[in-house]
Amino acid sequence: MCRRLASPTVDARAATGATGAANHVREAGPGMRDKPTHLLSMRVRARKLIRLALLACLVALPALIAGPATANPAGSNGQLLFARYDPNLDDTVLHTINPDGSHDQQVVPFAVECPHWSPDGTRIAACGTVSHLPGPDTGGATIIDPDTGSYREIRGPDPELTTACYVWSPDAKRLACESWSDEEFIGEMNDPTRNGIYTIRVSDGQGLTRMTSNPYGDDVPMAYSPNGKRLVFARYDENGDSLGLFVVKTNGTGLRQIAPAGVTCCSAGWSPQGNNIVFSRHVTPDVHSSIWIVHFDGTGLREVPAHPAYGCGGPNSDPNAGGCFDPRWSPDGEQIVFGNGSGDLGRNVYTVRPDGSGLHQVTHGDAGQSNEQPDWGPHPLG
Repeated sequence: MCRRLASPTVDARAATGATGAANHVREAGPGMRDKPTHLLSMRVRARKLIRLALLACLVALPALIAGPATANPAGSNGQLLFARYDPNLDDTVLHTINPDGSHDQQVVPFAVECPHWSPDGTRIAACGTVSHLPGPDTGGATIIDPDTGSYREIRGPDPELTTACYVWSPDAKRLACESWSDEEFIGEMNDPTRNGIYTIRVSDGQGLTRMTSNPYGDDVPMAYSPNGKRLVFARYDENGDSLGLFVVKTNGTGLRQIAPAGVTCCSAGWSPQGNNIVFSRHVTPDVHSSIWIVHFDGTGLREVPAHPAYGCGGPNSDPNAGGCFDPRWSPDGEQIVFGNGSGDLGRNVYTVRPDGSGLHQVTHGDAGQSNEQPDWGPHPLG
């Protein structure tokens, strides 16, 4: 649910009248063609309020699968989750799949954005709420059971602050939230100096606690450190331009920039071993995004030499080049899951080792299909 300030390209797309819910501007600058048009158009600085759209008739649908599964031990590679564009909803729906591409299954019938596995693989957090709860829409989260399709909504706790909450703390007790107070969302009681990252309790959505401050800008939480003491996030200025990748202690101190500008929204991963962070970036504005790894202290920046179907980091001018985005670590820290493609070429999910070897294509959609926002958890294989 990135409340990203959009480029003129995105504004032009929004002017076509597209509608949808809970959508990210996933990349800033010319390289945004790597990301889905339906996502980009919803995250303009006209700022249509995010919401995970739910058709009223779908609310009453029964759970899709019975019987919860027991979570794998921590560090075991289980199922992937990802979002697939559904033209009927003009948004993405949640799927789970085995790493070998088998057992591809839709989890819930409504639109879902920014899905993240819980640390034990028994739940999925998505940003925003799926139904029109009474009162002002202040974001929050939807917690989904991947085995039954049942879900629980968490309303944002502050009526004067929109909170998009989806990044689990390692103990699964709190969610980190991209948060803002802008007039288009909040109305007259807005205060953009409150923009930043906050956390809430998973149990009841309360306990709002501020972690970062970025007045008039946007801080996007990406991943906690395995010990829960730090958070990595992307920072953007009031114009939506990337300022880089940052790490901060969960008490709000110790802010450190660890990667330069050009970081793409909205996914990154902190390795289970605790030493490396994987993310995507545009090296220059005229190329597609590529995957990079950096130590949590900002040293050792290097590119992951992955070579999926449409490449990583190719020139925007090449119609056959795509971007690589949304990287996250496997639970055992030995592999990376990511998305590859562009609006014209389609998008699919891949896995690869950090040294670029062992590339494997997980989804096989054509140019008309978009599979993105993957995450890899310990949930048992289907």
